[in-house]
Amino acid sequence: MLAYILRRLLLIIPTLFGILLINFLIIQAAPGGPVEQMIAKLEGFDSAAGGATGRISGGGAEVAVAGSNYRGAQGLDPELVAEIEKMYGFDKPAPERFWLMIKNYLHLDFGTSFFRDARVTDLILEKLPVSISLGLWSTLIMYLVSIPMGIAKAVRHGSAFDVWTSSAIIVGYAIPAFLFAILLIVLFAGGSYFDWFPLRGLTSNNFDELSLGGKILDYFWHLALPVTALVIGNFATLTLLTKNSFLDEINKQYVVTARAKGLSEHRVLYGHVFRNAMLLIIAGFPSAFIGIFFTGSLLIEVIFSLDGLGLLSFESALNRDYPVVFGTLFIFTLLGLIVKLIGDLTYTLVDPRIDFESREG
Repeated sequence: MLAYILRRLLLIIPTLFGILLINFLIIQAAPGGPVEQMIAKLEGFDSAAGGATGRISGGGAEVAVAGSNYRGAQGLDPELVAEIEKMYGFDKPAPERFWLMIKNYLHLDFGTSFFRDARVTDLILEKLPVSISLGLWSTLIMYLVSIPMGIAKAVRHGSAFDVWTSSAIIVGYAIPAFLFAILLIVLFAGGSYFDWFPLRGLTSNNFDELSLGGKILDYFWHLALPVTALVIGNFATLTLLTKNSFLDEINKQYVVTARAKGLSEHRVLYGHVFRNAMLLIIAGFPSAFIGIFFTGSLLIEVIFSLDGLGLLSFESALNRDYPVVFGTLFIFTLLGLIVKLIGDLTYTLVDPRIDFESREG
């Protein structure tokens, strides 16, 4: 098993390199880069993503002002345009810039944000607690709710309990998480009815003055609504997957044999069926965690004014803040690969018969 873990860890390096390279190449063709946005500001235009009228060729490495690829540079001093390029590091050819980026990433140096006047590492560390809070608690609660409910639905398949819980699951699946978030705000955050929960941030303004118990309560008080919105919007698929997985195992011959031997229903269900049925559930854990951790929480962060990594990466992509874009991409990919490895290792905890090392051999 140790050899398998080492091989997987070593594979992370070329995987990260390949993902960064592909995204770097795509970025070269994207219009409205940081140089163009700065030129647009100098010309008096408000440059949003893609708002600049020009196009970067080769990632901004080419500039000609009289017939320039930066159309917004018409009339500007060529030395000023060259200075802007140098400020953003676009005075070097694309391969050299990529090599410098990779070399810095080996030292976990993600550079400095183009527009936030802060190091990318500091920005990520500042936003990370919000994303970890949303992703961790949402995934944990979702699994704690969905797995027992899925098992109960499988055992009571076709009963009244199965029917009315299926109705609730269909509603949860059909309505996006952000709509549930808005509904929760209207009902419980001072919208139109009750004002029980806060609407902004992860902690209160007087958080540092609270006792340890008060800090814990304040933290979960702020998380209650956004985590609830994420759980309601994402638990439906996992619940149905659990139910169908258990139903498939319950109908197999070894279950009939176990019951014929006189084993209790609890022993059959949790001593035999659970181990086999949970393999499929565990397989989806990495994608579920990463999905909620980053992409799934973007709108929730916006609605509840939670400044996390999802919002940071989205705004950076719009503003073409490349150091932040690639820094967050690196973190997202690295965590995703590590969580995937953890998911594979969890297989062996559920079913010790699985041996990845012998399969690869």
